[in-house]
Amino acid sequence: MPEQSIAILDFGSQYAQLIARRVREQHVYCEILPCTISADALAKLAPRGIILSGGPASVYADAAPTYDPTILELGVPILGICYGMQLSCQMLGCHVKAATEREYGRATITADTTSPLFAGIARETIVWMSHGDQVEQLADDFEVIAQTRTCPNAAVKHRHSNFYGVQFHPEVVHTQHGAEILSNFVYSICGCEGRWRMTSYAQRAIEEIRREVGDSRALCGVSGGVDSAVVAALAHRAIGDQLLCVFVDSGTLRLNEVKQVREVFQRHLDIPLHFVDAADQSLDALEGVTEPEEKRKTIGEVFIRVFEQVSRENRDVKYLMQGTIYPDVIESLSPLGGPSATIKSHHNVGGLPQRLNLKIVEPLRYLFKDEVRELGHDVDVPPEILKRHPFPGPGLAVRVLGAVTRQRMDVLRKADAIFIDELRASGWYDRVSQAFVVLLPVSSVGVMGDERTYENVAAIRCVDTADYMTADWSPLPRDLLATVSSRIINEVRGVNRVVYDISSKPPSTVEWE
Repeated sequence: MPEQSIAILDFGSQYAQLIARRVREQHVYCEILPCTISADALAKLAPRGIILSGGPASVYADAAPTYDPTILELGVPILGICYGMQLSCQMLGCHVKAATEREYGRATITADTTSPLFAGIARETIVWMSHGDQVEQLADDFEVIAQTRTCPNAAVKHRHSNFYGVQFHPEVVHTQHGAEILSNFVYSICGCEGRWRMTSYAQRAIEEIRREVGDSRALCGVSGGVDSAVVAALAHRAIGDQLLCVFVDSGTLRLNEVKQVREVFQRHLDIPLHFVDAADQSLDALEGVTEPEEKRKTIGEVFIRVFEQVSRENRDVKYLMQGTIYPDVIESLSPLGGPSATIKSHHNVGGLPQRLNLKIVEPLRYLFKDEVRELGHDVDVPPEILKRHPFPGPGLAVRVLGAVTRQRMDVLRKADAIFIDELRASGWYDRVSQAFVVLLPVSSVGVMGDERTYENVAAIRCVDTADYMTADWSPLPRDLLATVSSRIINEVRGVNRVVYDISSKPPSTVEWE
């Protein structure tokens, strides 16, 4: 970890990634680590402070996640959040039990503003609670620094160490002064100075790639999306002609995507592309596949075969560069040894199978999407790439719900291109985070030219988000939606109904599959 870092120990919280974001927003580097890390291993990382995340378990439940108690003796300031507070307090002699009145949502705390944790904020402020248990009885070594009507120990401080605990979640936007509370912790309590910037991350990543790859060559799969383009730009700066960028047409790309990607890489990035046309191979393999995870695995297998062939043709290639980012990692598996749940698989998380015999390098693995864009700006990736909305690795295969056929893929390509064209023309493309069309596996009755039709339903999806861990649907203007619907129905043969998805994440995900 870089100098002046914060370590976050993950106990399975849905908000662990938000903690990391909020700390990085203070220009302090942090990483999420498994709660099972040993005190010795953590001490070697030399963090300036430690944050213990929340989690879904009860501290008194069987097999409840815990951490090495000697971490409390490292002399490093610690902030326990929700479960992290309860567990630490229990380890330090306090009593935790189910709350008489559970708290979910907004609550008002009365804070001791003489405490460095609450310096500079209002004595009474709104916070976000999400707990059924709470610290009921404090040990003598603790003092209360905040309380609510139903939670007398809403925030505590150990009298003889730099341990702080808060029952609420300062990392969520619903906590009014959450950013100030975290800032107080990382600056006033931990002594960080806010030196971390994405420019320093870029230089560090370039040096690490150069050191890792050495005199060998590396493959880099590019798609034209933000993540893979930034990885390619970083790697090209690090190892130059030792990099072999491979662009695979999986048959599931958007309209005119192949031409656009090849032009951008050659004209703006000056990075040669090795192009592989695997469209027929992919679409043949997808025939009859309807289950989302099976689609992802099928497309992934095609990519594997392509990269196997390329690596056989280039025996001096020893490494594979991938554009895996933090949300991919978190949704796909519990990569840090923690108890978080798998949401869906991503074709590039965890690397390709061992039979490739290539070592995986993932320079963006702990970055969020907006951080990747900032990094891309620092390494001169052009705006037409950086401003592109995210696109799933399996492509349109996971936006054609149900069976994937060439005909249905063509219908979706045309509908999606119309939606994106109208967003750009209206100025909304850069105002939203991600937008696309989904082709549903249902047909509906319609009337066209006085004749009955029974054709496809297309769903429009458009979301606003900062980190893709949570998202809300975008309130597009009615006139814009009407124009998009009219154009799709009139210009795309095979669609007679358009609907708008107004689901947030959670409970939905951004993609439908």
